[in-house]
Amino acid sequence: MSSHEYQFNVAMSCSGCSGAVNRVLSKLEGVNDIKITLDDQKVVVKTNDNLSYDAVLNQIKKSGKQVRSGEVIA
Repeated sequence: MSSHEYQFNVAMSCSGCSGAVNRVLSKLEGVNDIKITLDDQKVVVKTNDNLSYDAVLNQIKKSGKQVRSGEVIA
């Protein structure tokens, strides 16, 4: 099964912020792995084939955090 990997720069200033992003992404069906680096304000999400970049982006926005940028890695 192939997968996608997306990376986002998200405005997060504390562990509560990263926790909020982690919670909303965990609810999204098709997310296989979430790596959040608070120091870099980076969120890397690995998903199955069915989950689009826009779906992941919109889910992160539900956390109320500002997404500064994003890209498809794989």
